[in-house]
Amino acid sequence: MSDIWLSPDGRQAKAYRTVKISGPSEFMANYFATEAMDISRLIAWYDLRLTPNFLDDVTCRQLIHEAQASGSDPASVYGQGDGGQVNDLVRKAKRLKLPTSTTEFVKQKLIEHRETIEEQFSIPLKSCEEPQFLRYDIGDFFVAHQDGNTGLIRLSSDAERRVSISILLNPQSEEPVPGTYSGGWLKFSDYRAEPQYSEFPLPIEAGTLVAFRSERTHEVTPITRGERYSIVSWYR
Repeated sequence: MSDIWLSPDGRQAKAYRTVKISGPSEFMANYFATEAMDISRLIAWYDLRLTPNFLDDVTCRQLIHEAQASGSDPASVYGQGDGGQVNDLVRKAKRLKLPTSTTEFVKQKLIEHRETIEEQFSIPLKSCEEPQFLRYDIGDFFVAHQDGNTGLIRLSSDAERRVSISILLNPQSEEPVPGTYSGGWLKFSDYRAEPQYSEFPLPIEAGTLVAFRSERTHEVTPITRGERYSIVSWYR
């Protein structure tokens, strides 16, 4: 397994290859118009850690199979209150109920990956939350938000979050290929930054783990086709 680690000056960066991607604005036309694009400066700016093939293709397909056979509840949101609540104006997605053995399998892989994440962000991490399995259908989204480590979130369980994790299980494509989806970008934003850094829809291959500081503003843009399957978790 090889990680993509990027220094702020980009000297240790690898080019991240993307194929047939589409996006919501001219921003992506400018940055991702070619098959191979060096996006190291944006990844470095947002301080991201990408681990390709964290889950291999076979595992991703198996998890999707289990997800399709599982029950679900509307995904909740957390803020200044004492618990979660469903708010379709903020977050519209399904939280899937996979078997306990599957949840523990993914959690153990994340625990084994903790030292790598600590090294990347130079912070000690105590534990990893139970992974959440999510499905976004057409029209589903999650507005720009932070996951924790910010005064905007007063719920103690979320406030203690230091590093957020997102793992995509199926590919994104502009073509109507079975098993893929369109839209549903994991987009980072920093509107205090220079225009070229103000927003970053990250192209992600299935099975890639994306780690970022929990105070980093991010969102999931609306799904326009298909179903988007993902896993999220948080290190404290």
